[in-house]
Amino acid sequence: MRAVTKTVLGLGFAGAGVLGWASLVERNAFVLRRFEVPVLPEGAAPLRVLHLSDLHLLPRQRAKRAWVHSLASLDPDLVITTGDNIAAHDAVPSLLDAYDLLLGTPGAFVLGSNDYFAPKVKNPVRYLTRHHARDVGTTPRLPTADLVRGLGSRGWVNLTNRRDSLTVRGLRVDLVGVDDPHLRYDRLDLVRGPASPDADLTLAVTHAPYQRVLDAYAADGADLIIAGHTHGGQVCLPGFGALVTNCDLDTSRAKGLSRWWPGAGSTPSSRAPEGAAWLEVSAGLGTAPTAPVRLACRPEASLLTLVPRSRA
Repeated sequence: MRAVTKTVLGLGFAGAGVLGWASLVERNAFVLRRFEVPVLPEGAAPLRVLHLSDLHLLPRQRAKRAWVHSLASLDPDLVITTGDNIAAHDAVPSLLDAYDLLLGTPGAFVLGSNDYFAPKVKNPVRYLTRHHARDVGTTPRLPTADLVRGLGSRGWVNLTNRRDSLTVRGLRVDLVGVDDPHLRYDRLDLVRGPASPDADLTLAVTHAPYQRVLDAYAADGADLIIAGHTHGGQVCLPGFGALVTNCDLDTSRAKGLSRWWPGAGSTPSSRAPEGAAWLEVSAGLGTAPTAPVRLACRPEASLLTLVPRSRA
């Protein structure tokens, strides 16, 4: 009986230690991921794209705000944010403060479900089922209009079910974006169309990387697709990786750089056909306030250095 008691106590202490690490340490251990992506025309100079996602910002999160503020020192050429910026009604001013030095750089954004609706307490086991999406859109509205106005007033392009184009360091960058597919707000019918041969780069953006959106982007000839939403699995198993993606993307692509083509499904990137799009999914910088833990999945931002295709 004494051995059983020791075992139970040992497991309890171990569990408490893991929970403490996940909630107090790793959740605030921000890291910058760097990727080189061969998507530019021959002879083009490298283009540095900073990708931010899933801050789920609360005004009290000063360390996160300071870390994002410091990213301006990277001197990116373009900034892309893929939604779930805020997590409270009073968070927009804090978010704009965090982004302040970056808002002078060309940028574009799409929205996520938590830019529309406040987070709610839910059973985490639901993330392992098909029923988790039913919880979305049932909580009080957040000040979405203030968020959009704040980002747009500083020059960032709103890609909510829109196409647009920017000139960045002499390169024509065509941008395509949809509203949050997790809420089924995406209107692909408004943005579908073949990539222009006059563009140096076609960059497609979505908050949640649902396969229907990725397939459409890839079929239209996007060179690079950028997404967030998955939190990289958020609570992962060391040596195994993500258990879920909170959408229909396979767990092997829960974060990082991979390839995508129409119907890719769970086929590994090593079998990508010629001309397949590049897909970068960020694990993001935050968590919902109702689930403030990360395990084996540090909060992150991504710096993508785009280089000529010949360097693939």
